[in-house]
Amino acid sequence: MIDVDVVVIGAGQAGLSASYFLRRFGLSQVILDAEESPGGAWRHRSPTLTMDRVHGIFDLPGMPRPAVDPGRTAAEAVPEYFALYEKTMGLDVVRPHKVGTVRPGFVVDDKWRARAIVNTSGTWTRPHWPFYPGRFDGRQLHYASYRGPGEFTGLNVVVVGGGHSAMQVLSEVGAVARSTVWVTRREPDFRPEGFDGRAVVALVDERVRAGLPPQSVVSVTGLTYTPIVKEALETGALTRHPMFTHMVPEGVAWNDEVVPADVIIWATGFRADLRHLAPLKLREPGGGIRMDGTRVVANPLVHLVGYGPSASTVGANRAGREAARDLARRLGAKTAA
Repeated sequence: MIDVDVVVIGAGQAGLSASYFLRRFGLSQVILDAEESPGGAWRHRSPTLTMDRVHGIFDLPGMPRPAVDPGRTAAEAVPEYFALYEKTMGLDVVRPHKVGTVRPGFVVDDKWRARAIVNTSGTWTRPHWPFYPGRFDGRQLHYASYRGPGEFTGLNVVVVGGGHSAMQVLSEVGAVARSTVWVTRREPDFRPEGFDGRAVVALVDERVRAGLPPQSVVSVTGLTYTPIVKEALETGALTRHPMFTHMVPEGVAWNDEVVPADVIIWATGFRADLRHLAPLKLREPGGGIRMDGTRVVANPLVHLVGYGPSASTVGANRAGREAARDLARRLGAKTAA
């Protein structure tokens, strides 16, 4: 059994940020990552998502991103930056290692034993598929599997979702498909003036402090007029329809009205992947995990970075620093960095 102060689970932006600050506070650690190579979820983004179309990437602490060709794909450029960061900062990541179980006493896969856990496992491995009744005989895929518009040329496509992922799909597929139908559960909230990041984080934080499942940060930001949104508008794909009532073999239906479809693309977001933490019994009766910042109220030596209000690149660096500082104080390490 290998003993360390902290096991960091995940080496995306949140994990690397937390690891950087843990080391500055003098805490020993091991970083476990399920991916084959650096980059986190960015490795799996569509090759059509280029750097000039990305909605928000923030520098990792201590090392700004080098200049990059805006036409490069995010799936190449961001992992390249993460790899350089790991090497420059001397962060030794154990990969590929998908954590199976964290048992009480913070025993991780019966190989590592820690005094604390920083979980940054993210959401990409848990795409959310809402249930709607009926049977559809065409193809269905989640945004996690979307790899560009080419395979949808000439097809009737239904896109479900009101966030930035849906905007990317509509901006690309709308230019090549025979037809696109955009459906959302709620009326989309376009905000030409942008949004207040602090207010958005506060709304999500309010839920997790109450022990409720978090809303994603994106779900409460609304849609600003990014290049992707402007492209989708130009294709004429942003005519929103309310959510269909059910599926039929040949498409989707609103009660008796049927719209034919060949494909349904579910751009319906992701859920936090916390299954490996189940033995720690962190969940509240409301289904969520009660949080105080990044700290789990039920077990203050567990921090969730990238959960709730820190589930975006906007808050990952700050959350990583807060988690490291709190654990340094609780574990008796140095507290100035």
